[in-house]
Amino acid sequence: GIVMKKLLALLLSLCLVAALCAGCGNTPTPADDDSTTTTPEEPVTVRLGGLKGPTSMGMVKLLSDNDAGKTTNHYEFSMAGSADELTPKMLQGELDILAVPVNLGSVLYNNSDGAVQLLAVNTLGVIYLVEKGGQTVTDWNSLKGQTIYATGKGSTPEYALNYLLEENGLDPAADVTIQWLTAQEVTANMLSAEDGVCMLPVPAATALLMKDPGVRQALDLSAEWDAVSSTPLPMGCIVARREFVEEHPEAVDAFLDLYGDSISFMSDEGNRSEAAELVELV
Repeated sequence: GIVMKKLLALLLSLCLVAALCAGCGNTPTPADDDSTTTTPEEPVTVRLGGLKGPTSMGMVKLLSDNDAGKTTNHYEFSMAGSADELTPKMLQGELDILAVPVNLGSVLYNNSDGAVQLLAVNTLGVIYLVEKGGQTVTDWNSLKGQTIYATGKGSTPEYALNYLLEENGLDPAADVTIQWLTAQEVTANMLSAEDGVCMLPVPAATALLMKDPGVRQALDLSAEWDAVSSTPLPMGCIVARREFVEEHPEAVDAFLDLYGDSISFMSDEGNRSEAAELVELV
């Protein structure tokens, strides 16, 4: 089943490397009289951005603590429904750190000639094939000839679905019909139909299962990915402006520490009720 703990499964592989090492080089060498002390970085305003959904949910506890004045630095958060609202702001220097799909992180890096860099992978495979009206989807071959309502065209979900279809011997263009819609449209189609198959990420997949007892989880794309790949399915990542990382390495380091704590809090089953309330407030 789909559990909240898996919603924000993470692989916080911190890739600050050169930027943080450069920051370390700014530490003064102690004088002979041992009187020299380092001066901590002044509080920094960190401008965050994220998309609605799993890629931003891990930040919610951090943002709550920020609003309560519990963080050393100040965090301003902009949430958007599509990447088109956020990426220009990052490229223009109006946002410092973004939570985005991994393919978009790659696009930002390449289109900016490296001015945008990866900080961490924050979301692994939280996407599912869901079926209504039967038990027809038992494996990938059983999808042949079927229509799949799906969300995420031009993003990680599309690439993951196509890859998994191909790895399991199906041609995405010929063996299945994929209708690309918004998550809301996919959900509406499934609720109104007597039967059907769709691909949705959490939390939309979870919401659909709760709304319609005739809907069931058919395939977990994360598990299916593990069956054909030696690495987990990465869905979301954290990217930052390289200039910001180089200017404020301590603030970036502090953000990643707090963000890791925030994800741990949000994915702990013991905090499920409070985490759900925090998500509603964002």
